[in-house]
Amino acid sequence: MRSSNSTALKAALIVLSYSVSVSAFWRMPCKGRTGVARIDPLVSPGEIAEHAHAVHGGSGFSSTSKTADLLASKCTSCEVTQDKSAYWHPALYFKSADGKFTLVEQVGGMLAYYLLHANTEGDTKIAAFPKDFEMISGDTNLRNFSYPVPDVDQSSWPVTPPYNDQAFLRQAAVGFNCLHYDVLPPEGTLKRHTLPDKKFLDENCKSGIRFELMFPSCWNGKDVTSKDKKSHMAFPETVMDGKCPPGFPKRLPSLLYEVIWNTAAFIGKEGEFVISNGDAVGTGFHGDFIMGWDVDFLQQAVDTCTNDSGRIEDCKIFTLQAEDKQNQCKFEVPAEIAKEDTKGPMDSLPGNVAIKGPGDAPKGAASGTPIAGGDAKTTSAAGAAPSANNNDKPAANSPSIAGAVFAAKGSDSPAAAANTPPAANSPPPASTPPNPAPTPAPSAPPAGSNVQSIYSTEYRTQGNIVNEIVWIATEITVTQTQTRPTGQKHKHKRHMHKAHARSFQY
Repeated sequence: MRSSNSTALKAALIVLSYSVSVSAFWRMPCKGRTGVARIDPLVSPGEIAEHAHAVHGGSGFSSTSKTADLLASKCTSCEVTQDKSAYWHPALYFKSADGKFTLVEQVGGMLAYYLLHANTEGDTKIAAFPKDFEMISGDTNLRNFSYPVPDVDQSSWPVTPPYNDQAFLRQAAVGFNCLHYDVLPPEGTLKRHTLPDKKFLDENCKSGIRFELMFPSCWNGKDVTSKDKKSHMAFPETVMDGKCPPGFPKRLPSLLYEVIWNTAAFIGKEGEFVISNGDAVGTGFHGDFIMGWDVDFLQQAVDTCTNDSGRIEDCKIFTLQAEDKQNQCKFEVPAEIAKEDTKGPMDSLPGNVAIKGPGDAPKGAASGTPIAGGDAKTTSAAGAAPSANNNDKPAANSPSIAGAVFAAKGSDSPAAAANTPPAANSPPPASTPPNPAPTPAPSAPPAGSNVQSIYSTEYRTQGNIVNEIVWIATEITVTQTQTRPTGQKHKHKRHMHKAHARSFQY
């Protein structure tokens, strides 16, 4: 009896048309992750933050980061070396039946879209983010979506209460895209505003889940920040596009974060997914941004990088770096939390954050321990296993596939990717009492099964149609009874199949 694996690559052809116009944009891949830690310079400056964040961008990230600190970074985890901005968001964990928490693999780092939506009247120039500009999108304490599901037609939002209110737009800026590359059609960007439960994910999201977060792009034109890191900004009429509200005359680049989590690695395992801020509903997902570009350079990019392909390669002023360089970039974790386990399995979320919902969570706070104190204690659960390296890099790279809210375009060159299981579990320190058995790593597929994962994508533009071809790797495990000579090796076959592609009209 022998088992053999063959990997078949096929392309999923998804033919869809979208009417929303995008004049120009670029996608900023940040394939490296500079770290996962309880640091948040916007909410908890100078202190240990309440919950853990996955961080991308410049290595100068710290609990007190400003633009100057980021510009002094020795490296960046993004593909464009001139971008040393700080992009961060809560991490996703799996809570198993034994109560243990494990960090879910983040596939391919993150993708930051710079959408160039200009005002159609008044000041039509898109301004670069100014020095020391910072903002937050999302509400970490929110635990419910307060509006009808699904969303009403977007064209009616500007004239229909309550959809023409900033309160709705803030909630509509959060999305959870169920990825199923083998089933058509795909979901649209920002169409689902709550995190599906484990059963739904297991049955429908065979390729994982993509977290999506839109940032406001309408600026009051004077303040680089505000007390809540939000009120100096506002959303346009349809979250991504449309008119800006009164008092916000200036248009900045429209930022969209996309992060893919390998929830498929836990299919069939009892438990639930929870965001690091204690949110199992999803509505408390949020993101932070601090400007880390040279202002004049970013303005030049906004003014001249107007190719509608979205490819950073088409912007000749960008200097690009290889993925291994992106993955090598890490920020320095403060000594006070350098040994805090953020990977697991562990007894609680980092910071001992409780799971709250469906009612809104009480307003959180930092641990109150100054990072500069030198003798600070973390608030993680006793007995949590310290990680040998909390600044771990993603184990795999997967291109992000934008959905139906805007016309997504992408790179012409495929990027290799695979959905791999989370890192092996680390044992608890010997000095701690015995813990329940840790959550096992995802098991191998049964004999005769097929396992699909995204392998790469390529994009081909024809006029105003952008075709996205998603190549899928299907690993087929076959068990056969066969007599073979001693020493003969198993044979592995790889097949290439081109089936279908995805088209976007703009």
